[in-house]
Amino acid sequence: MKAWLTLCVVILMIIIGVAIYHYKQYIPSSISPQQTPVPQALSNEEIQQLKQSKPITEIEVFKEKRRLHLKHHDEIVRDYPMRLGFDPIGHKQFEGDGKTPEGDYRIDWRNPQSAFYKSLHISYPNQADLAYAQQHGQSAGGDIMIHGTVPKDRTSIPSSATYMPQGDWTLGCIAVRNIDMDEIWQLVDNNTKIKIHP
Repeated sequence: MKAWLTLCVVILMIIIGVAIYHYKQYIPSSISPQQTPVPQALSNEEIQQLKQSKPITEIEVFKEKRRLHLKHHDEIVRDYPMRLGFDPIGHKQFEGDGKTPEGDYRIDWRNPQSAFYKSLHISYPNQADLAYAQQHGQSAGGDIMIHGTVPKDRTSIPSSATYMPQGDWTLGCIAVRNIDMDEIWQLVDNNTKIKIHP
């Protein structure tokens, strides 16, 4: 009886070992966009020090990585997770296509009363975007923002400041956590360049 039990345990161990060997490729080994690291929030004092020592000269967005960088010249000063339009692959061409623009733009105005907490407006569409849409008899759309995730009327919900949805959900905007939007709002001046990569 003991020999039979030992044999069963050995066979079971072999089966488990073979299963792990064959299926280890499906075990996540890197961080997915939904599990991206988040920065430690800055205090108001740290934000003011950063504005003085390393003022933000450019925003750089990497759509595929779902990351937004605030840069002082070539140095990455802050790095945030983000979400995009509901159909994120490719450059925004038409109103309602669910895409986030790609290319070089500027932050040209801001809205402290945004539906999604606070927002910075991206200068899409530019002349080329407008011309392309007009050639196809469509509107290029607009109102592309960097904004928060939780609407103002729900910010009293616990953990709303740090909430980040799993997937892309906007109509073409770039959404960050509300706590990150507070930092971006203070660190980024109007007329700052923004470069959006695929």
